[in-house]
Amino acid sequence: MTNVVVVGSQWGDEGKGKIVDWLSERADIVVRFQGGHNAGHTLVIDGISYKLSLLPSGVVRPGKLAVIGNGVVIDPHALLAEIEKLAKQGVTITPENLRVADNATLILSLHRELDGIREDAASNSGTKIGTTRRGIGPAYEDKVGRRAIRVMDLADLSTLPAKVDRLLTHHNALRRGLGEAEVSHEAIMQELSSIADRVLPFMDTVWLLLDRQRRKGARILFEGAQGTLLDIDHGTYPFVTSSNTVAGQAAAGSGMGPGALGYILGITKAYTTRVGEGPFPTELFDEVGQFLGEKGHEFGTVTGRKRRCGWFDAALVRQSVATNGITGIALTKLDVLDGLDELKICVGYTLDGEEIDHLPASQAQQALAKPVYITLEGWKESTVGARKWADLPAQAIKYVRQVEELIGAPVALLSTSPERDDTILVTDPFED
Repeated sequence: MTNVVVVGSQWGDEGKGKIVDWLSERADIVVRFQGGHNAGHTLVIDGISYKLSLLPSGVVRPGKLAVIGNGVVIDPHALLAEIEKLAKQGVTITPENLRVADNATLILSLHRELDGIREDAASNSGTKIGTTRRGIGPAYEDKVGRRAIRVMDLADLSTLPAKVDRLLTHHNALRRGLGEAEVSHEAIMQELSSIADRVLPFMDTVWLLLDRQRRKGARILFEGAQGTLLDIDHGTYPFVTSSNTVAGQAAAGSGMGPGALGYILGITKAYTTRVGEGPFPTELFDEVGQFLGEKGHEFGTVTGRKRRCGWFDAALVRQSVATNGITGIALTKLDVLDGLDELKICVGYTLDGEEIDHLPASQAQQALAKPVYITLEGWKESTVGARKWADLPAQAIKYVRQVEELIGAPVALLSTSPERDDTILVTDPFED
């Protein structure tokens, strides 16, 4: 028995929600360890869709403990709204099944405003990153700048004025420089005091809670948001998110030691998608790209933005396998490829006339890198709902085996539809 970390191996949107839900039945605790409410999971259970953006996927399963770790930046208004939305779908969330780290950073209204102001300015100058305008980046900036308001600060409103003053010293100077009106001390104090009593019942010393549960033998499932290629250090910088999305962050973002992580499962889509700006070597602008987007329903769970689509990039996923220490992958959306005459897989790039086996870190070089493809025969038969290898066409199996070889990691699970039971299990990560 081992704990399991689930990470996206591409630019996010790989279908982590279904896999985490599938695994959550085997887990006792599900921990969200980074990011904010700028990315989401869609779970389909008994025909009902649950859209989550901040809450761990385990909240929809009775008897599971959901935990939001210290690596997450939390918009308290978004958290409470999501709890209320799920309540309308019959999912009851209480302090008994949801715990929130006392040392997690809060996203405030001024963070959301600053995010939008910057993105608007960047649009005018041609340097747009493509953020979701939800305040994620500015909140992480304040965390690193040691001026953030944290969940635990809501428990002592008498000490908040000085902390708010320190925060506003930075933000108001920045807003003046951007030609924006200042934020008042009273407005932030009112914002914090209005949500304190509703958030505090969920607060806990998460690292201690998890350590005690681990020692009792609890199975812990760690889930992140976004994907490895959006990691602040290892992604396609500057077109990345504001946190570390790699598996190592599961330890730092929950307060557990690296030795407690166990099996690293990389969620990998059978083709490639990306939302927002930034390099995308295998992006398709033809009818195949349109086919993938339409058949795969490629729209963001949180934003509704249309995703860019392209061929599978084995070179990038191979990089993710290395930076995460991926043990095995869950290959999703294989069924979207049904019906194509041929399939291409990127195995490397050409740059300045030379072939390279990885995407360079330089933004300028990323823009110049051209994909090197191999071509495989497609299949006409349907893979939708396949639950064992024998149900798959021979060419589909060949495609999967080629992916395994090129990325240097085996397939542990294979997903053939959004339904959780339409999954071919090769290796149970919890039993590995």
